[in-house]
Amino acid sequence: MAQALQLAERGLYTASPNPRVGCVLVRNNNVVGEGWHERAGEPHAEVHALRAADDGARGATAYVTLEPCSHHGRTPPCADALIEAGVARVVVAVQDPNPQVAGQGMAKLRAAGIEVECGLMEAAARELNIGFFSRMTRGIPWVRSKIAASVDGRTALANGESKWITGAAARQDVQHWRARSCAVLTGIGTVLADDPQLNVRELATTRQPLRVLVDNALRLPLDARLLQQSGVVVYTATSDAQKIAALEQAGARVVVLVDANGQVDAAAVLRDLAVQGCNEVLVEAGSKLNGTLLNAGLVDELVLYLAPQFLGDMARSMARLGELTNLDQRINLEWQDVRHIGKDLRIVARVKK
Repeated sequence: MAQALQLAERGLYTASPNPRVGCVLVRNNNVVGEGWHERAGEPHAEVHALRAADDGARGATAYVTLEPCSHHGRTPPCADALIEAGVARVVVAVQDPNPQVAGQGMAKLRAAGIEVECGLMEAAARELNIGFFSRMTRGIPWVRSKIAASVDGRTALANGESKWITGAAARQDVQHWRARSCAVLTGIGTVLADDPQLNVRELATTRQPLRVLVDNALRLPLDARLLQQSGVVVYTATSDAQKIAALEQAGARVVVLVDANGQVDAAAVLRDLAVQGCNEVLVEAGSKLNGTLLNAGLVDELVLYLAPQFLGDMARSMARLGELTNLDQRINLEWQDVRHIGKDLRIVARVKK
């Protein structure tokens, strides 16, 4: 199963919106076939493994990181393929959370006389597809917020200058998080200040994430670098038809989602991204949007790059959270991983719900 999980990880940047899945076929203690799912619309991991095994699949044990599908999507059911190949036993890491499957794949295998076990290395399998599980069970993507800051938690000087707080190694590491994400989300303040592209660079990938902008009043300039490539979604709180038409003419998809305060409804943004098939969303924004998302309980994970420097009390903070009047209002974190990235420190932390 560990080998199957390593295979599944090869689809880290490409499998979305589908889950990352690996499969290893073993007969007489020998691997006779293996495969992984690379991208939507192409064969699943089980099919690749069965093709590699050919007749060797008969009587074999299949180790699969996610329950084989039982429904007709873009490809035929993998459960049927395993049955037709004569596999004797299937070991599954975790049940598929997709309501179209959700145990039906394993039930179909058992009905065909195949021995089925589930739960081997389940935690690792869930972690690999944390965004897919989030979308299927919560109806929203898994949200990570990437923040580069000084050791005193400051992201820019008071005048907005921020290039560069962290080093080149940290900036390169961010490309990995972008590449595995389905969307990169930012706010209009960041775009007006930095004119970012928010795409994956200097990293081999065949898929670029959606670039997503929260822009209440549609202040996005038509010559912004964000609009120089396709795949831009702008969420706004204004119904200004002229501004919307101009952005759509520039290639952006514009969606009006307004909350009770007349601002962009952040929770509705995430629900809409989930409908579009987004499993993981990377937030690269300023203190205002970070604060909005954190205060609303919409951030699941933080990826913090801390530089060994102080920027002082007047510099801008990581997140505009407002004043806390008692400690019960604090946002608590759980450290997941801490390591050096070049001269900086990278901390991955989960928000305790």
